Amino acid sequence: MYKTFRRWTARGRFEALYDELRKLWRSRQHRAPDPTASVLDSQSVKTSPQGGPRGYDAGKKVKGRKRHLVTDTLGLLLAVLVISASTQDRDAAMPALDLAKAKVPGIQMLYVDGGYAGARLAGDPS
Repeated sequence: MYKTFRRWTARGRFEALYDELRKLWRSRQHRAPDPTASVLDSQSVKTSPQGGPRGYDAGKKVKGRKRHLVTDTLGLLLAVLVISASTQDRDAAMPALDLAKAKVPGIQMLYVDGGYAGARLAGDPS
């Protein structure tokens, strides 16, 4: 069973299945299958010293990693970026948005909170 799980994961089958389910759910909610607006936010989480990048988020006083999630306006997942907690939100905004736009190129609007202030996002006139 685990061998099948690893094979499906390596081939991207779970991600493709989720993408199809997201499109079906959006259609069921009378929305276009691919969103044009998305939401970006982050969460700092504590981690152990083993495996992967980790840092210190001084604002939250957390040593670990930071997850940046991009969802559509229904809250359905588009992209996840996991980085060191010491990385500022504004520095991770473009890589997270790039991951989402690789999956859904029609994204035109991105809603973010104040932590992303100063980020150079696509279409930003400044």
